[in-house]
Amino acid sequence: MGDPPPVRLSRPAARRIALAAQGFARPRPGSPGTRDVQRVLDTVGVVQIDSVNVVVRSHYLPFFSRLGDYDRDLLDRARDRAPRRVVEYWAHEASLVPPSTWPLLDFRMRRARSDSWGGMQRVARDHPGLVAAVLAEVTARGPMTSREVEAALAHDLPRDRVDWGWNWSLVKNALEHLFWSGEISSAGRTAQFERRYAHPSRVLPPAVRAAALDPGARPDDETAFRGLVEIAARAHGVGSEQCLRDYFRLKPEQARPAVAALVADGTLVPATVEGWHRPVYLHRDARRPRRVDARALLSPFDSLVWQRDRVRAIFGFDFRLEIYVPEHLRVHGYYVLPFLLGDELVARVDLKSDRDAGVLRVRRCTWENGRGDAEDRAALDAELALLGGWLGLRGVRA
Repeated sequence: MGDPPPVRLSRPAARRIALAAQGFARPRPGSPGTRDVQRVLDTVGVVQIDSVNVVVRSHYLPFFSRLGDYDRDLLDRARDRAPRRVVEYWAHEASLVPPSTWPLLDFRMRRARSDSWGGMQRVARDHPGLVAAVLAEVTARGPMTSREVEAALAHDLPRDRVDWGWNWSLVKNALEHLFWSGEISSAGRTAQFERRYAHPSRVLPPAVRAAALDPGARPDDETAFRGLVEIAARAHGVGSEQCLRDYFRLKPEQARPAVAALVADGTLVPATVEGWHRPVYLHRDARRPRRVDARALLSPFDSLVWQRDRVRAIFGFDFRLEIYVPEHLRVHGYYVLPFLLGDELVARVDLKSDRDAGVLRVRRCTWENGRGDAEDRAALDAELALLGGWLGLRGVRA
C-alpha cells in the first residue's frame, strides 16, 4: 500500500490551527501569573528580543498579546533570577528560550568561529589572549555588563562610539563571541537593556546544567535538529519546511532530514492548504478548533508573523517590517502592529508610546480588505485602551 494522501485544509482551518498552536485559542486569564507566562513561553518556544522601544521592548508584547494585562516583572524575574525559567541565546534572532532548549543549540555554539559576525570572528582569531582574559573575568566576577568588564580590564579605551552603537570595542566583541560560543551566558538585562554576562553555571537551572555544561552529554546534531524542528512544528501547528527551519534559523541541509524523520515516525503529517502552493506539514497533536475569537495587537516581531510567505498564504496579509525603510517610502508606518480579530489579521496600527505626554499615539491605522466597520473599530479601541493601561499611559490619542 502507498502512503496516504495529504490532509487537505481550507485556509480558515489552517488559520485556526496556526492561532491555536500559538496560544490564541485560549481566553485570556483574569489575573495572569507566573504559570501563565510560562505557558506562553512553552507554547511558542521562542520569543524574539529587539532593542526598539517605540511602544515597549518587543519581548514583552507576545505575552501581552496572549495574556492581556500581565505584570512585566514576572517575565523579568523568569529571566533574571534563579532558578531561571527562560534564558537568552541566538535562536531565531536574539531570543528568549526555555533552558531545556539551550543544549539543542550547541551546534551553533560550536560554529562561533565560522558563523558569527565579522567582529566576533576577528577578535577570536586576532586577540585570543583578550578573549581568555574576558572569559576569566566574567567567570570570576559575573554577572557583569560589557562596560563593567571594560572598566575592569581597562582595555581599548578611549574608543569611537559612532555607527549606531555597533562600533563595539574589542572587549564587547570578545563578550559577544563568548556568548555566541556558549562559554558565557546572559544572566538578564539591565534597565538600559544591557546584557549581564555570566558563566552558564550561574544561569542554567540545575535540571539542565550538567548536560548543558558537559560537551559529551549534549545532543548530537541530528538529535538537536530534530528536536528544534519538532518545537517549531508544535508552535506552528501547520507549516512548510521553510517555516519549520526558519523558526530556529536552520539551514535546509540541517532541517530537511529532521523533517523527513518526523514524517517517518508520524509526528508530522503531510498536508495541503488551499491556495498555499507549497507542501506543508501538520503536527499530529495540533488542535483544530472550529472557531477562534482572538483579539490582540501583535508585536512586529511576534512569532505568529515571522514567516511572511505563511502569513500571506493563510491570512492573506502581506506584512513587511518598515522600521529600516526610509520614512518617505513607508506605506503603513514605522512601528506597525498587526491587529488580530477573530481568526483574521484585519488592520495595521502604527503606534508610539509618548511617555512625555503620557499617552499611546496612534500615528496611522490601515484596515484590510473592507474591514473597519463600527464593530471592528470598537474592538480595536478596546485593545488600544488595554495596551495603554498596561503601559501605564493615561489614554490613547491620534
